[in-house]
Amino acid sequence: MVLKINGKQYTVEVEPTMPLLWVLRDVLNMTGTKYGCGVASCGACTVHIDGVATRTCVLPVAAVEGKEITTIEGLGSESVRSAVQQAWIDHQVPQCGYCQSGMIMAVESLLMTNPNPDDEAIDQSITNICRCGTYQRVRAAIKTAAKRLQADTVNS
Repeated sequence: MVLKINGKQYTVEVEPTMPLLWVLRDVLNMTGTKYGCGVASCGACTVHIDGVATRTCVLPVAAVEGKEITTIEGLGSESVRSAVQQAWIDHQVPQCGYCQSGMIMAVESLLMTNPNPDDEAIDQSITNICRCGTYQRVRAAIKTAAKRLQADTVNS
């Protein structure tokens, strides 16, 4: 099976029913995507499939063959962070950090479809669970990232 992940092609020999999460983590060693609940409730395993935030712990790898997969590793780098990643740092969002890669992926997807979300849109779209309870920091970081993205669009 051939997968396109973060702009690169990978050939994997796995069962087609194997969840994408385990292909990413155990087969391809992309450990930024986390395992949380195993039932697609918490969001720790969120990646983008063709630009849409998708929980991967129950998603069979066969369902994503031929689609563009973006993981947290594909968003930015140490020197060039995405607006969301930088806002996360600026607002000191993570405490333990375990859920944050999935949360960031969900927020990136939200801002692609809604560049200026209000609190209601954030509450409806970002359903990831954070055991540390950093939700107010998350909300502030989302609004900061949205403003930066809007400013970048105006200045382009």
